[in-house]
Amino acid sequence: QVQLVESGGGLVQPGGSLRLSCAASGSIFRIIAMGWYRQAPGKQRELVAATNSGGSTNYADSAKGRFTISRDNAKNTVYLQMNSLKPEDTAVYYCNLRGYYSVTSWDDFWGQGTQVTVSS
Repeated sequence: QVQLVESGGGLVQPGGSLRLSCAASGSIFRIIAMGWYRQAPGKQRELVAATNSGGSTNYADSAKGRFTISRDNAKNTVYLQMNSLKPEDTAVYYCNLRGYYSVTSWDDFWGQGTQVTVSS
């Protein structure tokens, strides 16, 4: 069906930056939205940022002003530029694609996750 491949996670010092990438491939009929979620140990998965097919974006309050989501429609790729990282940003970051895999059927698809660790 749909495969999502993430890259760009790693270890960074507080105040540093990272850029996550997520490339989608497979049977994608139409993308509704793409975004990034994160899950820290012992916590629920939460939305970080998302962008829909019209180009609108949505950010968690914790991400506003520091993170920027962007998308390359030609490559079915979504990016998350993360600046001014804080230790509380440490989590596994998951790429999400909501889209149609046929004319009438849609679903949520997830990447395997990439670890982001912010520590000195």
